[in-house]
Order: sequence, then C-alpha cells, then structure tokens
Amino acid sequence: MSGIANTIARSSSTATERPPKTSAPALGALQGSLASIREIDPGLIDDWGPKDRLDEFTTVNAEDDGESFEALKNSIREGGQQVPILVRRSKAAEGRFEAIYGRRRLKACRELGIKVRANVQDVDDATALLAKGLENAARRNLSFYEKARFAEAIQAAGHESATVRKVLNLSASGHSHLTKVTQNVPSRVGDLIGSAPKSGRPRWTDLAELFLERKLTEKVALDLLTQISASLTSDERLEALIKETNKRGTKVSSGPREITPMDGVVIKAGRGSLSLSVKKSGTSAEFANWLESNLEDIIKRSYAEFTDVNSEDDK
Repeated sequence: MSGIANTIARSSSTATERPPKTSAPALGALQGSLASIREIDPGLIDDWGPKDRLDEFTTVNAEDDGESFEALKNSIREGGQQVPILVRRSKAAEGRFEAIYGRRRLKACRELGIKVRANVQDVDDATALLAKGLENAARRNLSFYEKARFAEAIQAAGHESATVRKVLNLSASGHSHLTKVTQNVPSRVGDLIGSAPKSGRPRWTDLAELFLERKLTEKVALDLLTQISASLTSDERLEALIKETNKRGTKVSSGPREITPMDGVVIKAGRGSLSLSVKKSGTSAEFANWLESNLEDIIKRSYAEFTDVNSEDDK
C-alpha cells in the first residue's frame, strides 16, 4: 500500500462535515501530514477520472442530495472546510490540478467563492483510483448501482478488471453481478431511476433480467419512468418500474436487439448470434483501429474471466 501513502489528510471535524472513520489498517496507514495541504483557487482544479457516483446535482437524486449538499455548503460557510480534497498536479497544463476525490466539497467552495483546502499528491492513475475507492469506503458507501456504474466507468477508462476489483474490493463473482446490471440496464434508464441506496443486487438484477428476457426495452422503460411521480425516491422509482413491467406482462418482439453504447458502435443480439460493428470513420475511427489490434486479447481475457466467475461459488 506504500504507493498511496499520504493520500488522505488528517483534519479536525464538525458535526456536519466529519473526516472518514475506519478501522481498516490500510486506510489508517494512508493518513497524510498537514504539510501537503494547500489552499487552491477552485478555478484551477479540473475533474479527473471516472465518476464514483451518480451526479448528485441532478434531479435523479433530488430526494436527499440537494439537502445534504446545502448542509455541506452551510457547514463550510460557518466553520470552514474541515476535510481536504485530494488533488494531483495536472499533466496537461502547468499550474492546474486534477481532483481525485472531494467533488462536492470542491463545488461548495466554488459556490461560496473561497479557496479549497486540498491535499496535493503526485500519484499515478492506478493509485488515484485506489485512493478514490478507499475514501468512498470510509466516507460514504456507494449503492449497488453506483458501484456498478463506477466499475463500468473504470473499465471504460482503459483499466483491467483486476483494477476494478481492487478499487471496489470485489470478488470476481461480485464484479460479474455489477457487470450484468450495466450490460443490460441502459444507462439512461439508470440515470432516471437514480442511485437507489436501499436497493441491493436482487432488485437491480430483477430489472436486468426484464431487459435480458426482452420483457422491457429502453424506450418503454423511459416512457414508464416519465409517468412515475417525480416525488418518489429512487428506490421507489426502481420498484415501480419493475412492478409496472411485471403487471403489464408484455414481451418484446423476439427480433434482433440493437444497442448503440456510443457513436459509431453498434451491438446486435439475435437468437442465433451476437455481432459488433464499429465505424472506421468519424468519432469512432481511432477506437475502431485500436479495437482491431486488441480485440483478440480482450475476448480471451473476457472469456477467462467468464470461466473463472462461473466456476466460483457465489459470494
């Protein structure tokens, strides 16, 4: 764990904004010294890396995040920022920084027009991801769905499955459960549902199964969610969507299913085959060339993970 030493700073606490508490020896070893903490203009700090939770500043999580953010901002206004954020120096622009974690505190300081207290460390991407995961474990447990989206974002950034499992402290089978949800529940549907902090793997897997069994499509799900009362919590929206789909009992046509995860990339799934096409022009051109060179290795690694997961007992 020496590679992430000094990534989390010691500080005093207030009733609203208190530092992470954990008995984990690894995290305890990461406590940094005040010598690495600086006050930085928030305008010099850019976001970095995959999101570790759904955007708490959208209507998706309006049931509680709006109030908690205002409470955080008031706490900083009245008592100062007690817990530093973690940043590293930007490689792209001299004099700028990248925020590894502490996005809400950074936003609060921006809105208050004050400098943000930041722990400045020189860390690589893998170390930064691990620090981000450890801070989450200490400060705020991510919901099952937030973990799924965070795992997806880490891999989309080019990191291997082993890194995902290390950052989120997952077994291979645990990672597989998260992947099943993100591969089958369209992200736009998940965005409208929200983090659903009280809903664990069973209910999200139930929703994934509805898509997998072709009883629900993205369009139908989005239509249903727009009809669901905006006053419901994200857990209630998830439950309502599942119940409404089961009540309707509709089964989608058995024809080919087409998914477009990004511009220029199309996945077609039918009864007899699964195909992937990537345009070698436009915005997907570079990705197509990279994928052509790496696809064989990706499939071999994925198959090895698949066989590993399916040979394990569920944890």
